[in-house]
Amino acid sequence: MKEKYFRSTNSKLILYFMYGAKMYFFLCIVFAALSSLFDMIAPQVIRITIDNVFGEIDPKKGSIIYAVIGFLGGKNYLKDNLWLLALIIVISSVLKVFNQYLFRVTNAKASETFLKNMRDNLFIHIEKLPYEWHTSNKTGDILQRTTTDVETVKNFFTEQLISLFRITLLLFSSIYFMIRMNLSLTLFSLIPMPIIFTYSWRYFKQVGERFRECDDNQDILSSICQENLTGVRVVKAFGREQYELDKFQNQNKIYTALWEKMSRIMSRYWSTADFLAGMQVMIVVVIGAVFCVTSRMSSGEYIAFVAYNYKLVWPIRMLGRMLSEMSKAGVSIDRIKQIMDVEEEHYHSGDRPPMNSDIVFDHVSFSYGKNKVLNDISFTVPAGSTLGILGGTGCGKSTLMLLLDKLYLLKNGEGEIRIGNANIRDIDTSYLRYNIGFVMQEPFLFSRSIAENISITDGNIDMDTIRQASRAACLDDSVMSFTKGYDTYVGERGVTLSGGQKQRVSIARMVVQNTPIMIFDDSFSAIDTETDMKIRHSLEKMFGSATIILISHRLTTISKADNIIVMEQGKIVERGTHTDLIRNGGIYQKIYEIQSGIEEAVMNEN
Repeated sequence: MKEKYFRSTNSKLILYFMYGAKMYFFLCIVFAALSSLFDMIAPQVIRITIDNVFGEIDPKKGSIIYAVIGFLGGKNYLKDNLWLLALIIVISSVLKVFNQYLFRVTNAKASETFLKNMRDNLFIHIEKLPYEWHTSNKTGDILQRTTTDVETVKNFFTEQLISLFRITLLLFSSIYFMIRMNLSLTLFSLIPMPIIFTYSWRYFKQVGERFRECDDNQDILSSICQENLTGVRVVKAFGREQYELDKFQNQNKIYTALWEKMSRIMSRYWSTADFLAGMQVMIVVVIGAVFCVTSRMSSGEYIAFVAYNYKLVWPIRMLGRMLSEMSKAGVSIDRIKQIMDVEEEHYHSGDRPPMNSDIVFDHVSFSYGKNKVLNDISFTVPAGSTLGILGGTGCGKSTLMLLLDKLYLLKNGEGEIRIGNANIRDIDTSYLRYNIGFVMQEPFLFSRSIAENISITDGNIDMDTIRQASRAACLDDSVMSFTKGYDTYVGERGVTLSGGQKQRVSIARMVVQNTPIMIFDDSFSAIDTETDMKIRHSLEKMFGSATIILISHRLTTISKADNIIVMEQGKIVERGTHTDLIRNGGIYQKIYEIQSGIEEAVMNEN
């Protein structure tokens, strides 16, 4: 694929998407032009037949008509052999149809190549956009732009725009032949044109903003559908079907009202355009008849002129449709360009230091916009040790790990994060992420089998390795109890598995990576305490030399850590071992008493 255009004009972006399809588009235009030219022949043959073969009008010597009649055997010969003239019409019609066929074939190849390029490039680009962009844009909106908007742009450029060349050729060739036959009648036929063009331009400007408004509301509607389909269990569990139905219907009502308003605008335009086109035809028919009666034009010229006028009226009537599609395509290409103009994440190709080194957070601060999440955080995780992180919701625990994985980037003056002596800014991004195993707070499983979800980081992982990782995550027994075992299809977002099973699949997925740094971001929340302990014991046994970071609200999960930090409002307020923090009092000690009291109460009840 050729070099990418960034932050460029719409036309350059379209040219970029047309890579590999330009020759097909060129052939489309050629075949469309040839089809239009062959369409011009029949009226001229009819004119020659009426005026020059059966009529008394002799063509001027040296003219094309004179040469054609002479080539075909002369006037008297043609009178007796009208089949020759009929054959010319048949041949021109066949050639017209043949070129239309070639036009359709090349147009199909051009359109599908163009469409494939758009889809491929959009998907590749979206995959490479920063994590921050994905968290700030709705999935429904992105899907709308990569499906409906892409299809709209494709339809315009492969149907309307190609037709524009054909229509333009028809328009000018018709006017040329009309002027050659009768200049006065041609001027009469062009009288409504300025009115139609002016009205069409006003319509074009009016519908552009309306289409944008419709698309924006369709995005909202798509997002509601997407959220409800992926969160159907939550909706049903809380009995919120009616609430979500009302929400959808209200948005659908707004969206429908917008399109009804758009339909009224389009109906006014089409009816007015049809009226003006009808008036134009009437002018030509009436005045042409007068010219025939007064001998200002021949019968053959009149019939041919009316035929060319119909070819002139059709492009004018199509102008509104083209302008309408152009408005829609303009809105869609702008929305696609908004995605393509977002700068891709820079995968820094830098250092590849040993990752089994100390991790150092040195005076790290970070903000989401104006909301400061981390404030002057400093701590060290010695290589091969385990760090526990405890803190309330929104205190910045997960943000620390996202920064370590370079999913968010520290700005200048916000401190630095080092692994060994290397600043992570200077570490090769792919290398860094390959060496950091990350089980996120919300486990995400793809619509594939359990084995495919576990081996997603490397398609060449064998089943023995998958089962070994599953045993470490206390998952193997559960999976083997399923009818299809590891071939069990988990469904969209792992819907067929329990919360604890999804977390254990995510843990197994990370275990097969065998990384020197492992991060568990509240990854045991849906797992019972006993299983939690077994998993941690298995991990210590398998990866004793790995650096492990445990983020949890449950003290039993982090109590065995070599060091524990307690965070509050973006700051570290306590640090030490489990024993030290209980002895010193404070937040950790209070949480310990609360959780211990709850566990004791539960045991007494049982």
